[in-house]
Amino acid sequence: MSEQATSEQTPPSTQKQPQSVVNRRQPYPQGFLDTISQGWAERPEQMPPLREQAPYAAARRAAVSEAFPGKRLVIPAGSLKQRSNDTDYPFRAHSAFTHLTGWASDAEPDSVLVFEPNGDGHDVTLYFRERADRTTAEFYADATIGEFWIGPRPALPGIAGELGVATAHLDAFEPGEDDLVVDEHDDLTRFVSELRLTKDAYEVAQMRLAIQVTADGFDDIIRELPRIIEHPRGERLVEGVFHQRARSDGNWEGYDTIAASGPHACFLHWTRNDGPVLPGDLILIDAGAEVDSLYTADITRTLPVSGTFTPIQRRVYETVREAADAAFAVARPGVRFREVHAAAMEVLARRTAEWGLLPVTAEEALDADRGGQHRRYMVHGTSHHLGLDVHDCAQARREMYYDGVLEPGMVFTIEPGLYFQIDDLTVPEEYRGIGVRIEDDILLTEDGPVNLSSALPRTADEVEAWMARLRG
Repeated sequence: MSEQATSEQTPPSTQKQPQSVVNRRQPYPQGFLDTISQGWAERPEQMPPLREQAPYAAARRAAVSEAFPGKRLVIPAGSLKQRSNDTDYPFRAHSAFTHLTGWASDAEPDSVLVFEPNGDGHDVTLYFRERADRTTAEFYADATIGEFWIGPRPALPGIAGELGVATAHLDAFEPGEDDLVVDEHDDLTRFVSELRLTKDAYEVAQMRLAIQVTADGFDDIIRELPRIIEHPRGERLVEGVFHQRARSDGNWEGYDTIAASGPHACFLHWTRNDGPVLPGDLILIDAGAEVDSLYTADITRTLPVSGTFTPIQRRVYETVREAADAAFAVARPGVRFREVHAAAMEVLARRTAEWGLLPVTAEEALDADRGGQHRRYMVHGTSHHLGLDVHDCAQARREMYYDGVLEPGMVFTIEPGLYFQIDDLTVPEEYRGIGVRIEDDILLTEDGPVNLSSALPRTADEVEAWMARLRG
């Protein structure tokens, strides 16, 4: 990465030196300053067509406007976040901003969507930093926003035409004392989160796309298993193989990939991914591609590294699948969200009791007040909403989420698991170090649940056949 070249010299009077330009390395010679603004071809303004998501975003804005009459609302996209010194993490706009604008992977940092009350509703304006004029020092000297460094920024008319919303330069935005700001005002933050609980047709299509890219990434991993096994940090190779697919066919990963092999699979959010992938072990891969619209998948498959399950691995795996199937069976419109989890827990309590792992009966373990002994082996929940965030709608009220009623258009995961830590003396030695999770992405329709990720094999037999086919 080239160093930021900034100037302590005063540019020509026609140029405005941005405050962020501070000399640390190379001053610009006067000849450069005298000529840098000259000799550039005209850039004709093109008016791109309205984006597919624009009408859906407009409907969402209308719902927000109706919910907050007379209030000035501010939804920031967010700013770049520092990784180290003068390098930043890749920018990703706030999910509420993306949901209400339709501006996704190409959104500009520091942009702000503003709802200005007008008596009949709101005038909505999208403020962002337009491309720098080539007569400004910002054009060549500011490594954060200058075109020479990061490429051209979009023009106001073009974004207005693509998104179907009025635009203005960021310099024209003035915050007000009574503004309701997302993530600073509870009612607004909660409303825009709950607005995403049900998905429209555009969102469902994007979810399907993200799931397809993710499925292709799992295929890639299986094909690369011989190379992965040979490397002392094979988990890193799993992560890298999936990253290549997520970046080539999408935007990024929706969350840090979990590539947990052997006993690492018992750590629910193992993202260090620095261990080996050894024949005879299971590897739990929890990964999701985020596409350019910023919608993400969230899928987990647990694979036998050798290609076939041992008898004890198969027993644990098929029990987890049984729990997932039970959860799927109860997911219907009108059912409480928490009942999906309860159905999975009934299976896991019954099976772990049958195996002699519990100090009580399955019925006692399932007692709401005095039970829970089986939760030692699955401490997480079975489901969460999914969409722009991997844990979507996280600021929704409990009565709308965990205690809420399932409705058509909701997209959520079903992901039971069993995890027997390597040093857990409550289970026989043959179970220790085995971690299994199966996670699918579910769309609820009027007729019941649809498994959007069903193309990825789920049963133990199907997984073994899948691996044999891809590995030749």
